[in-house]
Amino acid sequence: MTEDLSFRRKPLTPEQRHARDAARRIEAEKAMRDHEAAQKAFYANKERLRAERLAREAAEAAAEKG
Repeated sequence: MTEDLSFRRKPLTPEQRHARDAARRIEAEKAMRDHEAAQKAFYANKERLRAERLAREAAEAAAEKG
C-alpha cells in the first residue's frame, strides 16, 4: 500500500516566510484597531443611552411630584 503525499505543500523559502509573517502581522494590527474602534463606539453609545434613560427617569419623577 502506498501513501499519497500529493496534499503536502512545498516548503516556503525564508523570503516567503518573512513576507507571510509580515502580512499576518499587518492583518492582526488592523483587526486589533478595528476591534478597539468597535469597543469605543459600543461604550460611547452605551453611555449615551444611559444618560438619556437617566434624564427620562428624572423627568418622569419630576412630573409625578407635581
